[in-house]
Amino acid sequence: MTALSARRRLGRLERAAMQGVIVREVVNWSSFWRSSTFSSTMDPTVYLLAFGFGFGSLVSHVAGYRYIDFVGTGMVATTVLFSGCFTAMYGTFIKRTFQHTYDAILAAPVDVEELATGEALWVGLRTGVYGCVPLLVAMVFGLHPSLGMLLVPPIAALAGFGWACFGMLIAARSSKIESFSYWQSGLLTPMFLVAGTFFPLTRLPQWAQVVGNFNPLFHCVQLVRHAVFEQLGLADLGHLAFLAGFAVVGWRLSIRLLERRLIL
Repeated sequence: MTALSARRRLGRLERAAMQGVIVREVVNWSSFWRSSTFSSTMDPTVYLLAFGFGFGSLVSHVAGYRYIDFVGTGMVATTVLFSGCFTAMYGTFIKRTFQHTYDAILAAPVDVEELATGEALWVGLRTGVYGCVPLLVAMVFGLHPSLGMLLVPPIAALAGFGWACFGMLIAARSSKIESFSYWQSGLLTPMFLVAGTFFPLTRLPQWAQVVGNFNPLFHCVQLVRHAVFEQLGLADLGHLAFLAGFAVVGWRLSIRLLERRLIL
């Protein structure tokens, strides 16, 4: 391959290359799908039951919704965080540092852009499915089905793609797996709590509401909640645009940082 063709090859997304990355992930996931599905869905379900029935026994309605319904729709974003960001964060670091899986993949006609995109697409697809679990649990406890629920998987998949890219970005920036504690405790946990999942942001101080508006989880919560209760409006185009922008920015940054780790 000449230097000119190599430069043309770099950065070009080829479907066959990304498909190969995704197929590898699917085959690998098939060997541990039970434990992966359990961990990605059980934690949000426990939160849903604990908060829904714990606070629900004290507060029956919030913002015009039954509290169990309010939390059930909001927990979709938490599932997105657990199954999107955390999966990509640990998976990327382990495959890059300990298993050297990326070295083997990049020896094939696959570049870093195709590798990162393929993995993020797969995580986003999984997240779109896992994101429906809190709704199913909430339906058992009285959440009424609606046609708007059909929009939840694509919303969760889009948010999951963005958080997968963010998880890869964290893994690329971290030299030790112990460094994840700073991200989890210093950033992800506060974002998880200030997302409108357990209580409306309108009850918080003004500065907290401003910060919350820059939280991708908040925009995911609002989109899901409005879709489930069939209350979508023009404001939701802004929520959708924010999630799309978050996904695109995270995608490009994760590729750049992974290239520095794997190539430069």
